Amino acid sequence: MSAITCDGERAMLEIGDVFLPPHGLAIATGYDDDGVQTPARLVRTIRQLGYRGTVLHYVGMSHFFRLSQTSGDFLVSTSGDPLNTPTRTWHAAFFAACAAQGFRPIASLSYELFAQHCPDNWMQRDHLGNPALTGWEPPSSLLSPAHTQAMAWLQSVGGAFAQLMADAGCEVRFQVGEPWWWTTVEGRIYLYDAASAAALGGDPVAIPDMRAPLTPAQTDLLDAAGALLAQSTAALVSAVRAAVAPDPVEALALVFTPTILAPAMPELYRANLPLGWAAPAFDRLQVEDYDWLTEGRDAARRRAYETVNTRLGYPPTEQDYLAGFVLDAADADLWRRIDSGIDEAQARSPHEIIVWALPQIMRDGYVRLPAPPSPPTGDEAMQAFDDILYPLALGRDATVIPEFSTSVSVTASGFERRNSLWANARLRFDVGPGVRSEAELGTLIAFFRARRGPARGFRLRDPSDFSSAGMVDTPTELDQELGEGDGLRADFALLKCYGEGEALQVRRITRPDAASVLVSLDGVVQQGNWTLSPGGVITFDEAPPEGSVVRAGFLFDVPVRFAEDQLEISGASFAAGEAPSVPIVEIREAP
Repeated sequence: MSAITCDGERAMLEIGDVFLPPHGLAIATGYDDDGVQTPARLVRTIRQLGYRGTVLHYVGMSHFFRLSQTSGDFLVSTSGDPLNTPTRTWHAAFFAACAAQGFRPIASLSYELFAQHCPDNWMQRDHLGNPALTGWEPPSSLLSPAHTQAMAWLQSVGGAFAQLMADAGCEVRFQVGEPWWWTTVEGRIYLYDAASAAALGGDPVAIPDMRAPLTPAQTDLLDAAGALLAQSTAALVSAVRAAVAPDPVEALALVFTPTILAPAMPELYRANLPLGWAAPAFDRLQVEDYDWLTEGRDAARRRAYETVNTRLGYPPTEQDYLAGFVLDAADADLWRRIDSGIDEAQARSPHEIIVWALPQIMRDGYVRLPAPPSPPTGDEAMQAFDDILYPLALGRDATVIPEFSTSVSVTASGFERRNSLWANARLRFDVGPGVRSEAELGTLIAFFRARRGPARGFRLRDPSDFSSAGMVDTPTELDQELGEGDGLRADFALLKCYGEGEALQVRRITRPDAASVLVSLDGVVQQGNWTLSPGGVITFDEAPPEGSVVRAGFLFDVPVRFAEDQLEISGASFAAGEAPSVPIVEIREAP
């Protein structure tokens, strides 16, 4: 639009005046959703939201291709340019805008195609001849990796997008997006279309239900199907490389672990995570698990990481993690879990973390803030906590002070209004009376200096309350209830309860004595199937069954720090038997 005049007070709204600082994450886009915006606006939005580095761009499954009329139907054209003119124009501008802003786009192409425009003989089919149709309305279908014409068309599409990237001055980065044999929740696998059946021996054995126990012949078929899929993806990558030769191409593959490693179908990995993808088949592997992340299936996620790493052999530095996504606006609260998943992924040190995807981010208003700045170069990073025990035994005269914060206002009539500001007590100690000799005094001073006063925390064993059994009794596996299993959750924080009924107070235990921890499920001691994670969290290898009661017993310490920057000790007073004052205060480590 041009030659438009706006009059009046503040008639023009400025744009581009709000920027988030870079936060270290990359972002995903999709042509089917984002193609209605100009590329310049799209790239500007990405930059304003703080995303940098990679822009993983899914070219889609319904808008990019050229159509031709065949027997009254409009199907994808198998001759000439596979891309329609609007797609070429938009992507040329998009890749150029990415290059101008310093982004590194990836063109993502999947085996998915809008069913209305997909030739029938290109579709994957189950053993009954039913076509593979996704749950979208209207549905898409999955291309058969064995169909020569379908794969030739897909290769021409990949080459066309690669050439657009090269022409825009971008390094060519190409992702094979979620290539798989379609499988339904009912256990049907779709590897019986005519082309696939011919490639798999002509009359492959039927697999009616992937959830049922399989015979050796059926597992052999899945292995063969996986090899066929790997050959197909290798041919696609080779075609992309040939299209822009001699320019280099970074080839990536995306795997969706909740489907290919579904516990209900334990043999599906043979077909959908083939050994033909093992390093160095691709330059980088990309992994996403958003279904499990948003459902809280932490144990399944951890097992999947181990399986993918073991089977394909890509180290973390050669893997990207895709975080997201939220399908419906009504579920926007799931972004909290996704944000936590990003924090967890950063601890695994992947090559890059990519948030999926921009349309949902804009719809729901998800904002990622950068981490606090690190200390200047050459300055020692402060360690907030030294996981060591206070070195002196506390004497009987040591003081323990549980304290709350309560505001009390007195009305003109003399009535009180009390407001409890803290849900849990905070402990204060005076450990000075435990110092009994000049040698212990020297130990205290050395310990104080090593902690740099209150700068570093440490452990302290409260002599009046250090056990899950009562206050000081020997712990058992039945002492404290941590929660009930739901078949999904695998992490249970250690707790200690005080009081009962409405007066119950629940205290998080973050510094247990690891050697003392005992765990039970429905009263049965558990051994070898859980670990103690940092922060006092029991992490099960498998999520406890629904309705099972998780209990634990343990000894624990209190995370504390010195309360003051100075330690005042008089040698004459100490020699006369006067104990020094050494105030210590509890550190809050968890809600």
